[in-house]
Amino acid sequence: MSTVRKTITVTKQQGAWIKSRIKDGDFTNDSEYLRDLIRRDQERAQKIANMQRLITEGIESGISDKTPEQIMEEARGLVVK
Repeated sequence: MSTVRKTITVTKQQGAWIKSRIKDGDFTNDSEYLRDLIRRDQERAQKIANMQRLITEGIESGISDKTPEQIMEEARGLVVK
């Protein structure tokens, strides 16, 4: 995978936080920490997009002719125990 060099500026407090995460052994350097944040943000954005897609799909599917009880029974059947 190719890389792109970026220069960022953080506050003293943010810099201290990054250094503390490295000191705690969670990351080996600033870049590793920032890449992890970016990956988690990408995953979060994907989950939000998927949820929005499912919401849109549900709205576009129209109104169900099932009773609330029938819907709950079906939902209970989907729960993995």
